[in-house]
Amino acid sequence: MLKNIRYKTKIAVIGAGQAGLSAAYHLKKLGLKIGQDFIILDEAPNAGGAWQFRWNSLTLSTVNKIHDLPGMSFEETLTTKDTEVQANTAVPHYFELYERKFGLQVYRPVKVEKVYENGDRFHIDTSETLFSALGIINATGTWGSPYIPVYPGAELFQGEQLHTKDFKTADYFRGKHVIVVGGGISAIQLLNQISQITTTTWVTRRQPLFREGPFDDMAGHNAVAMVEERVRQGLPPLSVVSVTGLPYSAETQEMEKRGVLKRFPMFKEITKTGIKWEDGREERADVILWNTGFKSSLSHLDAVLPKEEQGGIQMAGRLATMVAKEPRIHLVGYGPSASTIGANRAGGAAARELLKTLSMADLSANSYTRSNKAN
Repeated sequence: MLKNIRYKTKIAVIGAGQAGLSAAYHLKKLGLKIGQDFIILDEAPNAGGAWQFRWNSLTLSTVNKIHDLPGMSFEETLTTKDTEVQANTAVPHYFELYERKFGLQVYRPVKVEKVYENGDRFHIDTSETLFSALGIINATGTWGSPYIPVYPGAELFQGEQLHTKDFKTADYFRGKHVIVVGGGISAIQLLNQISQITTTTWVTRRQPLFREGPFDDMAGHNAVAMVEERVRQGLPPLSVVSVTGLPYSAETQEMEKRGVLKRFPMFKEITKTGIKWEDGREERADVILWNTGFKSSLSHLDAVLPKEEQGGIQMAGRLATMVAKEPRIHLVGYGPSASTIGANRAGGAAARELLKTLSMADLSANSYTRSNKAN
């Protein structure tokens, strides 16, 4: 496609993961036609959102629950009852079948590089084509924005520094001493795998909090409510584990017995050969594996997204998907809708509220035109 082509539509859905597909489903249910009324853009090469990039050892038995997309259950797309099926195969398969069943044509791979205003429309500059839309439902998630904190001496380290996103298999680390940084669920999972074949040191910024008992619907509701309260105030959303805690599972208990869960506080600096703490104690390392999370992938919206002094985005709407100071933009998969169940509900709310906003804008514009003609 030529870069100077502009495709005009009413709503652009950016991202075709759980949140984007949910929003697209609801837009279609509300009577909008794909192409003419809304388009779906996704930078991934295939269906499956970020799931297609996860490591092979992440199976359906180890992931947090995969919640159904609206109108089609995940379970009915599974070809086996085996819980050890790779998540990076099963979930993309589900998304692909879902797109096909509901006729959700996705333009991919199309990376949105920048969004800017031009009159009453948003112009969407992508790797291939120029699009324009009256409203945006952004569902780009976090996988594209891995976060590694800045530490003194990082540039001196002669080993490898990797992020969760880079992990493929534990066997890669065989024979190397690995510093595993982070107190989240992914850190625990990777620490478990790596520690079974080589030596590790576990480092976290805060003392990890382990949660007894199952993470039930009430616990999920409470966690989402805490995150929602922050984003409605314009504060950056907290990490999930900071409000849910870590599950004290059978796997975790086994790690504890092996002595793997001996946690050390955050180091002061990175040296040529490893890490160094405040008290002068050092630890040699071949690899520093940063399991320090992800930030929301929103840089393409910098020109149109109002930021608050606190660093966040003030959100509004029934499920806190609407940007308070720019209601023509909805963020699904941000803040309280970052979980799979939250993304489903948020997709429907965003679709309905954005249509209402755009309808009111149309009425206002028509009223203004009629008034000018009368005068």
